[in-house]
Amino acid sequence: MKDSEHPFFRPLWRRVAVVAVCVIWSIIEFATGTPFWGMIALGFAGYGLWQFFYLYKPADERPADESKPADEAEPKE
Repeated sequence: MKDSEHPFFRPLWRRVAVVAVCVIWSIIEFATGTPFWGMIALGFAGYGLWQFFYLYKPADERPADESKPADEAEPKE
């Protein structure tokens, strides 16, 4: 989840699926009596919510200067 703006995460359903899997994993861990791993999975879900829904900006909503990768930017002379 380090690169949340990777093209893989552009479709909304993939971002929702990643967070949902973490929440389901957390529920399973709590249900089986391992709250330590349940809290870790909840932490992953929280981080996913933060990255994929709060901070996430699709490519068409970013300013023009942010949409170009650094290596494709105009050379400075």
